[in-house]
Amino acid sequence: MKVLLVEDDRALAAALGESLRDAGVLVESVGNGGEADFLVRTERYDAVVLDLGLPDGDGTRWLAQWRDDAIDLPVLVLTARERWSDKAAGFSAGADDYVTKPFETAEVLFRLRALVRRSHGHAHPVLTLGELAFDTHTASVTLAGRPVTLTAQESRLLAYLMHAAPRIVSRSELAEHVYDRDHEPDSNVIDVQISRLRRKLGSERIETLRGQGYRVLAIEAEGS
Repeated sequence: MKVLLVEDDRALAAALGESLRDAGVLVESVGNGGEADFLVRTERYDAVVLDLGLPDGDGTRWLAQWRDDAIDLPVLVLTARERWSDKAAGFSAGADDYVTKPFETAEVLFRLRALVRRSHGHAHPVLTLGELAFDTHTASVTLAGRPVTLTAQESRLLAYLMHAAPRIVSRSELAEHVYDRDHEPDSNVIDVQISRLRRKLGSERIETLRGQGYRVLAIEAEGS
């Protein structure tokens, strides 16, 4: 998942960003609402982690503007405010979930994963397509019950394709969601990594549609 972190406390942003990256999340961080507003309108993210106490306006103001402009990506609000009225204002502005400071990084990660799953229509933490299963909590993959070892990049590619299934995902969408904005690969790199996934999962499981992109198919065992 690719996340925009909007937090003006540099120490907190650095610590949270590092922990999320260690868990395989691509994180881009900004310290004010203006920068965040520009990025959510020009880049693709799977979710936003939004602090409310920003130097250029309350986070709820920026969030309300995004919702008014039909920007519907999931938003997890971070705040030190504990009053219910403040939380209600965040939800009324369009927040999807709320975490109060101080918080455990693991809680932020679990809530983000849940938000992204639900935004793709998946309630269960284990994504399943035929015999292929991807556990979003542990990033572990099994095929017909047997574990499959993937690199971190292969895991991110597969996770995004499985979240999107049965929709076709273009190369440009994969590049924007799975790779860092400053290190987006050319299409050949994606093709190579898709080829490696096919070798590990079966060539028939990932379909290429010429000029459109890729999708993961739900392949069942013969006779099942």
